Amino acid sequence: MDKNTIIGFLLIIGILIGFSLLNRPSEEEIARQKAYNDSISAVYEAQLEAEAKAAALRQAAVAQLPGDSAANDSIANEQQLSAYGDFRSAATGEEQKFIVENDLVRLTISSKGGKVISAQLKQYLSQDSSEIELFNEEEADYSFTMALRNNHIVNTSDLYFTPAGNIVKDEEGNQTLTLRLQSETEAFMEFVYTLPADDYMLGFTVRGNKMNTIMPLGSNYMIFNWDARIRQQEKGRQFEERYSTLSYKYVADDMENLDAAKDDAKKIANKLKWIAFKDQFFSSVLIAGKEFSNTTLESKVEPKESGYLKSYKAEMQVDLAAASTAGNWEDLDFRFYFGPNKYKILSDYDKGVPADEKLKLRNLVPLGWGIFGWVNRFAIIPMFNLFSGFIDNFGIIILLMTVVIKLVLYPLTYKSYVSSAKMRVLKPEIDEINARIPADKPAERQKATMELYNKVGVSPFSGCLPTLLQMPILFAMFSFFPASIELRGESFLWAKDLSAYDAIVSWDVYIPLITPYFGNHISLFTLLMTVATLISTKLNMANTATPDQPGAGMMKWMMYLMPVMFMFIFNNYASGLSYYYFVSTLISIGQTYAIRATVDEKKLLAELHAKRAANAKKQPAQGAAPKKLGFMARLEKMQKEQEKMMRERNKKK
Repeated sequence: MDKNTIIGFLLIIGILIGFSLLNRPSEEEIARQKAYNDSISAVYEAQLEAEAKAAALRQAAVAQLPGDSAANDSIANEQQLSAYGDFRSAATGEEQKFIVENDLVRLTISSKGGKVISAQLKQYLSQDSSEIELFNEEEADYSFTMALRNNHIVNTSDLYFTPAGNIVKDEEGNQTLTLRLQSETEAFMEFVYTLPADDYMLGFTVRGNKMNTIMPLGSNYMIFNWDARIRQQEKGRQFEERYSTLSYKYVADDMENLDAAKDDAKKIANKLKWIAFKDQFFSSVLIAGKEFSNTTLESKVEPKESGYLKSYKAEMQVDLAAASTAGNWEDLDFRFYFGPNKYKILSDYDKGVPADEKLKLRNLVPLGWGIFGWVNRFAIIPMFNLFSGFIDNFGIIILLMTVVIKLVLYPLTYKSYVSSAKMRVLKPEIDEINARIPADKPAERQKATMELYNKVGVSPFSGCLPTLLQMPILFAMFSFFPASIELRGESFLWAKDLSAYDAIVSWDVYIPLITPYFGNHISLFTLLMTVATLISTKLNMANTATPDQPGAGMMKWMMYLMPVMFMFIFNNYASGLSYYYFVSTLISIGQTYAIRATVDEKKLLAELHAKRAANAKKQPAQGAAPKKLGFMARLEKMQKEQEKMMRERNKKK
């Protein structure tokens, strides 16, 4: 192990240690987390103790009062209801269901727990052609856990609310439903739901009237519990599962996700603005008016045969601030978003909002990180929206987008081809250098080759830059198509859904090492993309000067193997993505033939020779070394330094 390697290892260790120190929680954060954990433990211990006490009292009542079983049950029930403290009257009742809806969403709200028990999206259909339902009462739940006086712990999900009047609809079409949880005293809680006339966002306000009179002294928070099972809504589970995540946004920072590939959990001491239970194309998002604190999140992968993708749980602390009126809180404002992961809809919630108050729900649409996301936001999505404004066929829209992108990139494509052509016409001279200098002297061969390139003014890497500049668009489209809900359910040619794979052949037999990656089908657009890519690879290989060096043959076969490998990757992807790459490759093949017809290689070689002669005349003195071009000079300098290091290393040996 040489000196540089040792230094490298030491630097890596130093960076890891420094990173761990910088990310170590502060004493304040540790203390806050400990206090939170202690409070949660105390709440649950008290709740368990109260439930156990109620059960014991009921059993004792039944055991000590022989005779009339109905009377025994009545006494036992009374003992059990006492566990709910000042809300014991609300522990029994008859469930009522209320529907608030607009043209976009239909929400069912139950009086038991005062919660939304079903969310249906009217403009999106499931695989059986019925309206998409994000969840029903058996799949999702949310509630508040709070402490009452005399050590009672209650959960609103167990209690019955009563409607404070009918659903109110104002002149603008906004609907409001108020449900009240009445105590044995004048104290009560109200859940107020407001659904705008044309929006997926449901307003949710929690009001407290004299609640401090039935809560322990100094009780200044409640626990918000939320859990849900995420249905499998789309055609391909493997792909949908990859995009289903529990996401959350910090108040003063960006969005993060729990691990989508495996079970994951996280305790967060910092304040959160919202939490999202996300599917590939739809989300349920809980947004705090102010913030959530001391949050515990959990995500579990459901078994494939269950029909569900993930199960999510969130537990948050909601602080209670005293209002000006004695015994009341300030209203707790929340919002629920039950709707599609559509970039335009989610972006509109930030219009006209100060920068520090933006929700950034648009980040729920995975458009890629860094430059790839920028390309999607500022180029691909605006172009997609422009075409979809007057064209209904999304297959045609993708075709037009592909044509526009290829036209924009044509100058880079042309430059890359010309660079390859220069290398190709110089190949006879490169072969002459290789024949003159033995293979056991690779440094001399490389030096002679670099001198030739320098004389004719050619850089062997000039063709790489145009290709690299095209990569952001290539990867941006890779992120765009699977995340575009606009393609969901849209058909084109044989593809019934451009957001899912277009299987032309399917089978039920499980094939080890094949089925987990390739699936039990063959997608036609993916197959066509693979064939077109193989043709394009053959064409490019023919247009490229292949170096006569060890490993060149293996490199050639690798170039042909890569399209086949991509076929395994893309077979489960959205057919719209494979269709785009197929059309893009066909256009590239056509451009290659068109450029080949316009580039005269004999004329190009003559220009290179003329440039070599011109450079020779510019030499400062006879016999002096020719002046190197910028990149070539740096390359030769690096080569000399490498040779020097090799000589020093050989001397040490």
